[in-house]
Amino acid sequence: MKNIETEIVIDAKPDVVWNTLMKTDEYEEWNPFVRKLEGQVEKGEQIAITLKQINGKEMEFKPTIVELVPNKELRWQGKLFIKGVFDGEHYFKLEPVGSDKTKFIHGENFGGVLIPLMGGVLKSTEEGFKAMNEALKVRCERG
Repeated sequence: MKNIETEIVIDAKPDVVWNTLMKTDEYEEWNPFVRKLEGQVEKGEQIAITLKQINGKEMEFKPTIVELVPNKELRWQGKLFIKGVFDGEHYFKLEPVGSDKTKFIHGENFGGVLIPLMGGVLKSTEEGFKAMNEALKVRCERG
C-alpha cells in the first residue's frame, strides 16, 4: 500500500470549497489535474474521470463513489485494468480552520502488484494533486 496526501489552506468556508468541487462541469475551466468528471456524484454511482498528468499524458478511469459527505468528504475507488493490478482510492477532505478557512486534504491510497513499478506515475500524480490544490484555492478565493 502506498499513500500520497497533500493539503492546502483555502481562505473560504468549507461550503464554498465543496460547491466548487461539485460543479464538475466547470473543471475544464480551472482544474489542471482532473480535467473531466462526468456522471452523478452520488454514493454508489460510477463516474468517468479524465486526469491530466504533469507530462501532458491523459488517463481515463471509471471509478465508483464510495463516500460522499457534503462539505466534508468525497471519495472514489478505481482500478487500472483489473482489481489488484493498480488500484486507487482517491479522496478530498475538507476541514474547517477557524470560522472562514478550509483545510483541503487531497490524497489517494494505492494498492496492487504494479505499485513498485509505478514510481514515476506516483510522483507525477502528487504534482497533479498540488497543481489542483493551488487552482482550487485561487478559484475559491476569487469567488
